[in-house]
Amino acid sequence: MDQFNQVLAAINGVVWHNYVLFFVLFTGIVFTIRTKFSQYIALTHGFHVLRGRYDDPDDPGAINHFQALSAALSATVGLGNIGGVALAIALGGPGAVFWMWVVGFFGMSIKLTEVTLSMLYRNTDDPDNPHGGPMWVAAKGLAKMKPSLTGLGKFIGTVFCITLLVSAITGGNMFQAWNVGEITQAYFGIPSWVCGVILAILVGTVIIGGIKRIGSVAGRLVPIMVALYLLAGTYVLFINSDQILGMLTLIVKSAFSSHEASGAFVGGTMGYAFMYGMKRALFSNEAGQGSSPIAHSAAKTDEPVREGVVAGLEPFIDTLVVCTFSALVILSTGVWNRGVEAKYDVPPEVVSVALDEWSLETKAVPSRDEGEWVEGELVFAVIEAHANPGSGNNLHRLNGTIVDENGILVVDWKSIESRVQPVLHENGVYGSYVGATLTAKAFDSVTPGLGKWLITLAVWLFAISTMISWSYYGEQGIVFLIGNRAVLSYKVIYCLLIIVATLGYIRTDEQLDNLTSLGTGVMLLANIPIIWIFGGQAMRAYHDYVDRLKSGRMGPGHAAPPLDELISGRDVD
Repeated sequence: MDQFNQVLAAINGVVWHNYVLFFVLFTGIVFTIRTKFSQYIALTHGFHVLRGRYDDPDDPGAINHFQALSAALSATVGLGNIGGVALAIALGGPGAVFWMWVVGFFGMSIKLTEVTLSMLYRNTDDPDNPHGGPMWVAAKGLAKMKPSLTGLGKFIGTVFCITLLVSAITGGNMFQAWNVGEITQAYFGIPSWVCGVILAILVGTVIIGGIKRIGSVAGRLVPIMVALYLLAGTYVLFINSDQILGMLTLIVKSAFSSHEASGAFVGGTMGYAFMYGMKRALFSNEAGQGSSPIAHSAAKTDEPVREGVVAGLEPFIDTLVVCTFSALVILSTGVWNRGVEAKYDVPPEVVSVALDEWSLETKAVPSRDEGEWVEGELVFAVIEAHANPGSGNNLHRLNGTIVDENGILVVDWKSIESRVQPVLHENGVYGSYVGATLTAKAFDSVTPGLGKWLITLAVWLFAISTMISWSYYGEQGIVFLIGNRAVLSYKVIYCLLIIVATLGYIRTDEQLDNLTSLGTGVMLLANIPIIWIFGGQAMRAYHDYVDRLKSGRMGPGHAAPPLDELISGRDVD
């Protein structure tokens, strides 16, 4: 597993190079300028569309605007908002939150553009069950631009679908299932694999009914789970209201400078804050991934831009609202830089296990003030070793697992490679709270038991909603690649992978980050070029729509311009 994790880390080092992040951010800035800040249109006109003012049951599509947004939000507003934010702060520091905000703001224009394109090129051969997404944009778009490029368009669409399936399996499935199993076992002692079986049954029951059932379930589930989570977050922030201003200042300050080590946080550079903030925000709101356009393509509308405007609300709700609540709860309660939970009477010695490879001696784990250690529980110690480019110092986490040796609980420490002999930085053991578990600890620190019940419930709801939407995304990739005949087999495999993810192969936040980053990263690399190639068509359609909206030329007699005019660039008025 360690070797597999190293391979993932190496691939992600290329996929998530800073140049890629800068290019995604640049894409958002460019389309924000080209739309003259479409964020305003999304936050005003978008809500009118959601209220049903423009709904027409005779329009092509399977679900209404609200259901389409709910289906897409059920994928975006998920464990990325609970566990992803915790990962970003734990690994990148408070400054990561600022870069999540930046991605959320500019991601609104990216979402509008990619969804508009998918609506322009969606396949409506069956008006009641349309298919759309970047794969159709590439395949149909290049063929329309130049027939000789038909083969290239199909190839690009195929590449995107392969990356879509990778992301559906990792971030859309295994990340969700792992978090559910981790937090349920930590709080209630229920084995992770049992959670996996239950999840697989629940998800399978929904996805067997297709996009109409998914949209119906999401339309009921998303508003409830978001309201519940925000209500609890408001309670915690009210208790810690005197710290909010200081936390906001810390977020901005840490975004542009290194943050020193403190307790469980080993330190973070500006570069790592930027990287983890960008990665987690893109994983959470999916701007530029090309996933949300697949759900929105099922919307009932004959105005492609209208659904694009609705989609622009996703990053705002997901990142600028829900993720911010999670971040402020984690930061204001101090769980991100908590102190040691248990101290040794005599610190364990650093021992050599191989050439330039070190560990800590196995000793009985000391008692902690709150609760008892449990066999299988993950812990870590902070040590000083070689230079750490992520923390900007020489501090590292050394992970370990609580094991039972002849009736005595001891820590089985992992090893670390270092050319200099490490030194224990602080005498003590930290509980390793990964992802959603850290967020739960934040709620528990205010009201004992709140995190246990609230976050466990939220994690289950968020995970189920995300997995049902991502199963549909992957299904559409299968349909594009080999047709409907393999859809049922795909759904069975998808549900089985939920169980696989809870069997204990993922153990630390680094492994979790590597796994989910792979899927998100490869989709970005496949989809962003599609946005740039066809973005001009979306912009012409957008400005025509806004002009008609402002002049009152909506409805019968004022239809959207034909696709051929958008492609040619002729005056669409």
